[in-house]
Amino acid sequence: MMDLTASAVQTVLHEGYGSAGVASTVGYVEDGDVRLVIDPGMVRSRSLILDPLTARGVAPDQVTDVVFSHHHPDHTLNAALFPNARFHDHWAIYRDDEWIWRDAEGYRLSPGIMLIRTPGHTFEDITTLVGTSEGIVAFTHAWNDATSQGDRHAVDMDALRTARKRVVSVADIIVPGHGPAFIPGPETPL
Repeated sequence: MMDLTASAVQTVLHEGYGSAGVASTVGYVEDGDVRLVIDPGMVRSRSLILDPLTARGVAPDQVTDVVFSHHHPDHTLNAALFPNARFHDHWAIYRDDEWIWRDAEGYRLSPGIMLIRTPGHTFEDITTLVGTSEGIVAFTHAWNDATSQGDRHAVDMDALRTARKRVVSVADIIVPGHGPAFIPGPETPL
């Protein structure tokens, strides 16, 4: 399953938080012609997403794809910043007036980027797995941050624990929904 090529380059455009206020962690990945933004949700200012992209030499209209880990506004609110992107969720790809059905499980955006289903926070959660020279990076909402024991908003805690085990079994680095990236280990809450 994890035959991702180590061809992608990833970064965190904005490190999210859950208090005071709420902001999503917004990721960015390049792999070949794919320029992907993950969870362009709530932030104090849109410049917190756009300025780091500009610093990388990427204009908003050059972003080819946007992935939503799930459909809560704190992860989707700024999607319209990327007018030429295809939008991916758990069951389809959207662009302009096209709605193309497909299951996210195992869907590849490129040789180094794959989506998997990881329900628990919502029934529709997905994780973006990215093959990099540092290993597999998982952009996921299975954790709010590295210390998240549970999830007060989870729709299914058993499914969330299963999703966490799945992500930990493949990821070398985890980028959670509302915090800094971390390396999973024995202390990682499942």
